[in-house]
Amino acid sequence: MDILKTVFPTSGIETYIFIPPLVSFLISFFTSMAGISGAFLLLPLQMSMFGFTTPAVSSTNFLYNVVGTPGGVLRYIREGRMSWPLAGCIIAGTLPGVLAGYYVRVKYLPDPQTFKFFVGVVLLYVGGRLLMDVRQKRSNEGGMAQRLQERNLPENTLRISNVSYSLSRIEYDFMGERVSFSVPAMFALSLVVGVIGGIYGIGGGAIIAPFCITFFRLPVYTVAGAALMGTFVTSISGVAIYSLIPLNNGLTAPPDWPLGLLFGIGGFFGMYLGAKTQKYIPEKVIKVILALIILSVSAKYVWQFIAG
Repeated sequence: MDILKTVFPTSGIETYIFIPPLVSFLISFFTSMAGISGAFLLLPLQMSMFGFTTPAVSSTNFLYNVVGTPGGVLRYIREGRMSWPLAGCIIAGTLPGVLAGYYVRVKYLPDPQTFKFFVGVVLLYVGGRLLMDVRQKRSNEGGMAQRLQERNLPENTLRISNVSYSLSRIEYDFMGERVSFSVPAMFALSLVVGVIGGIYGIGGGAIIAPFCITFFRLPVYTVAGAALMGTFVTSISGVAIYSLIPLNNGLTAPPDWPLGLLFGIGGFFGMYLGAKTQKYIPEKVIKVILALIILSVSAKYVWQFIAG
């Protein structure tokens, strides 16, 4: 087995070559169903499991997103569940937000503990609201395929159709229902999420997906692909920022390329299969997974503030 061991250059991690893709595959398989790449779960694992604690761990995480998220994105496109107008809104807001957030962190918040606490409280509320929503709704117990049979809907209703959009509102049909949301409100949310992501390096999809589901009442089956697409685009900028723009110490923090690529390969197949499996999983289960992820993140940041 020692022949499969390797040392990664930037991080100095020594591990079996199959461990990084295996870990990222397992994480991304489940998180991608809710529109989350799993990068923010991978970050603490890299720090605790592998001892990778330099700033390059963040850019390695972004590289994982760049390589891995196309797996989920491609599958959602093939399934006809990619909401391109929603993805466009998310990208238009989060991309400049990430750049602004990075500047705010470097200039004004080198140690944004108080800001993390605020975001942690907000996420705590969002996660709790998701769980309450699951408890209150007794319908949607089955996955999309099962619900299709129960409601005698044609197969093509599993795909997004009849999209109409303007600068004020976007609408589309999904599973026999007309879905709509405000463009200015979605753009504003995406911009705020992008700034938050830029300030302390969490994937925007982890925040924007539950807001889309909880406050905009969009079906989780149509949110996931757009959220992953937004994560993909912002992660490209994240890799570029860490690789080209100096941090406070005057040094750049490019990713550990071999390690990030291995994580990304596992993530690609995990997200592809997660997206493929999503339609068989009840919406209730996906919401619970998303709520637990959000609550774990919020608890982490609140505890970090309390512990000092």
